[in-house]
Amino acid sequence: MNLSEKEKAEKGLLYDNNNDKQLVQERLNAKELCYDYNHLRPSMMEERETLIKQLLAKTGERFLIEQPFICDQGYNIEIGENFFCNHNTVMLDAAKITFGENVFIAPNCGFYTAGHALDVEQRNQGLEIALPITVGNNVWIGGGVSILPGITIGDNTVIGSGSVVTKSIPSGVIAAGNPCKVIREITEADKDKYPRA
Repeated sequence: MNLSEKEKAEKGLLYDNNNDKQLVQERLNAKELCYDYNHLRPSMMEERETLIKQLLAKTGERFLIEQPFICDQGYNIEIGENFFCNHNTVMLDAAKITFGENVFIAPNCGFYTAGHALDVEQRNQGLEIALPITVGNNVWIGGGVSILPGITIGDNTVIGSGSVVTKSIPSGVIAAGNPCKVIREITEADKDKYPRA
């Protein structure tokens, strides 16, 4: 069976992302939409929303993606309801990147589904692998976080600033570091962490 390079990517197989005409053109199309989006005035909310809905595979009704925003394909990204993404986020979506509801992403974060071949000959041929990233509901991702290929982050979890997430993180925890590790569970006591009026 002859698979296209896109089909190989979807199956998590080594594929040629650099020389395949279809993938190069799709990436160029997404980059053009990102360029248009990033050059809209911040106050042009309706136009911004329209462009994001053209770019991404799925959105909720309420979302805000601050500029600049960069992605590779767009059609592999799905965001849930009440999604907020701050400035300078990069999503290399050669594979699916799926976000649940009520996800908050701080500035300067990267979601990288793409990995290069470890074998030098394969890598020099431009062969890559793409593994999906899944982020659950009610997740807060701190500033400067990098999430690597194949990662799942469970519901109700907080990822601390500067973390490099190399392994999946369960639900209901605070995790941080390089590599990112679970620090502790989130408890009822966390409701009183910050002062309230």
